Amino acid sequence: MQPKGYISNMRRDVFQAIADPTRREIISMTAKRSLNVNAVAENFDVSRTAVYKHIKILTECGLIVLKQKGRERFCEAKLEGLNEVSTWVEQYRKMWTVRLDSLETYLQQMQTSLPKPQAKNKKNAKRK
Repeated sequence: MQPKGYISNMRRDVFQAIADPTRREIISMTAKRSLNVNAVAENFDVSRTAVYKHIKILTECGLIVLKQKGRERFCEAKLEGLNEVSTWVEQYRKMWTVRLDSLETYLQQMQTSLPKPQAKNKKNAKRK
């Protein structure tokens, strides 16, 4: 029997990585430049252990690579993994573009078929 909360050999994917705002921020920080783990941890109000767990998930998903340089470990972003997210989002962008274009066409057709409001003449405007 596994302990409560234990996840056995669950494959992590890029969607899990970007699901957490802390991990998204780590990706953003390391996309700009390679940072040692301590520099990453200093940017968050959580324990260093918690940051390590986030980094571990990011490495398991292939979005971060840890490189040993001397006594320090540096995080480097590998953003190619985000292509999976981009591809997934793109299918919905295309679908919604088609739908919204159809809606725009429909609304334009409705607008041209409605009777145009008549301009008020000046005499009627002065009486009111």
